[in-house]
Amino acid sequence: MSVLATAATPVTPGYWAQACTHLAKKDRVMKKLIPQFGSAILETRGDAFVTLARSIVGQQISVKAAQSVWDRFTLLSKKLTPAGVLKLKVDDMRAAGLSARKVEYLVDLAVHFSSGTVHVKNWQEMDDEAIIDELVAIRGIGRWTAEMFLIFHLMRPNVLPLDDVGLINGISQNYFSGEPVSRSDAREVAQAWSPYCTVATWYIWRSLDPVPVAY
Repeated sequence: MSVLATAATPVTPGYWAQACTHLAKKDRVMKKLIPQFGSAILETRGDAFVTLARSIVGQQISVKAAQSVWDRFTLLSKKLTPAGVLKLKVDDMRAAGLSARKVEYLVDLAVHFSSGTVHVKNWQEMDDEAIIDELVAIRGIGRWTAEMFLIFHLMRPNVLPLDDVGLINGISQNYFSGEPVSRSDAREVAQAWSPYCTVATWYIWRSLDPVPVAY
């Protein structure tokens, strides 16, 4: 996952302490992992459009390269909004370091937001799968990106991103002594995590990389 810097004040989920108590009672690995990371907690920043635009810019390039391209891209418009992106010239976006495909993806994202195809104001009332369905209809956004958005932007408590390599590797190391793990193995482990799969996933990630991720 590409992690790009932002100055916005972070927001944290209100369910975190309750989730940690639940997980420590239900799962021996979580009981061991959770105390290791002190007060670190999931954070969300920025708005939905900017978060998704950052995820597109960061695809398939290093964090450092993604930050550099993002910085140049954000200089093209006074405020990064769907309407603002639609006014940008393709040549200027390419000059900022974006590939032709990523330019197409960002324009499609802006079109979906500006036309109301994605129901941002209704997301709080919609279930996870309904939001994923809306997001994956946007070019350049697959299920993994949509699940990362549910975790890092909407802070949904029970997301289990089975396509995430880090989660699968972390389950392998923490539960199976490094043996290969299938999606069904991971799903079975996660039965004890529900309804807080997001929180457990976050701690599994921390077990591989102690530095918390901000999206």
